[in-house]
Amino acid sequence: MENHLMLQKVIVVSVALFLFWKIIKHIASFLKVEKEPLRVLITGAAGQIGYALAPMVARGVMLGPDQPIILHLLDIQPAAEVLNAVKMELIDAAFPLLQGVIATTDVVEACMGVNIAIMVGGFPRKEGMERKDVMSKNVEIYKAQASALEKHAVENCKVLVVANPANTNALILKEFAPSIPEKNITCLTRLDHNRALAQISERLDVPVGDVKNVIIWGNHSSTQYPDVNHATVTTGSGEKSVRQLVADDQWLNNEFITTVQQRGAAIIKARKLSSALSAASAACDHVHDWVLGTPKGTWVSMGVYSDGSYGIQPGLIYSFPVTCEKGEWSIVKGLKIEEFSRKKMDATAKELMDEKSFAYSCLK
Repeated sequence: MENHLMLQKVIVVSVALFLFWKIIKHIASFLKVEKEPLRVLITGAAGQIGYALAPMVARGVMLGPDQPIILHLLDIQPAAEVLNAVKMELIDAAFPLLQGVIATTDVVEACMGVNIAIMVGGFPRKEGMERKDVMSKNVEIYKAQASALEKHAVENCKVLVVANPANTNALILKEFAPSIPEKNITCLTRLDHNRALAQISERLDVPVGDVKNVIIWGNHSSTQYPDVNHATVTTGSGEKSVRQLVADDQWLNNEFITTVQQRGAAIIKARKLSSALSAASAACDHVHDWVLGTPKGTWVSMGVYSDGSYGIQPGLIYSFPVTCEKGEWSIVKGLKIEEFSRKKMDATAKELMDEKSFAYSCLK
């Protein structure tokens, strides 16, 4: 008899708990608040990188699987037809997060109300052109786009410059968008960072996700310094330094560095086109970590406004190791810099100072 009563009580309690759970779930469905869509601008959206980047953003790779997106796609008038085709494909893909697509050749319309701007468009380097020739063309482009962002983007708009010369283009953009906080204007060196991780992964035959804390110092150019002195690999017996595991300083100080520095040129030679998929993926990584944060104990490389850290002239857009939290980046402080690294870091800083001087001379 007692067992029968006990069974009845168990059944009653179970049914009550089940009904309670169903009621809570029903109430929660009404209380669920969807995020407001973020407006993401991609310039040069009809180009290769833009074509690879737009679906990644629309799928949630950049800002997370629960963040609705409105894409603003900008390109020049001769690319208008291709740009419209990109818009049609985005619509046809039926991305659940994509709440709208604005495709335009009007820079003001493109910049209206944007929260995040990915500046992929720029004057391409053509055969026979020097880096400075490209720079002089891009100064005018970035001057116009900066003015439009200044007037029409949201107040706290985050900007990532991808088009080369990325560091100096970002500096020009800062010059003509003074109301955008200097900490909100960055350039892409995450592609170089990812390349460095991948080279170590391949050398040690370990998953790339087990390698962390490489650093790209300086300019997104052939003077950049890929640094593994603080990098580690997660192994079965804990974290170990990359230098200890590779056990080949000759390779790390020479071939590894030049491979990362010249990887873009190697891809152009093999593909007859510049990096697109990897650049788009790196742009997503850059913004994702900036907005959503870096994992604890991990830093990434971003081209940011120098505050004088590590003896780098303030006011340059220079690639540093950074951590991100709550939408803000912070330069990792206190890393030991030995003589070999110091020379490499200073050499790339000098190139950036020369580029800055040339770019400013183009503005006169």
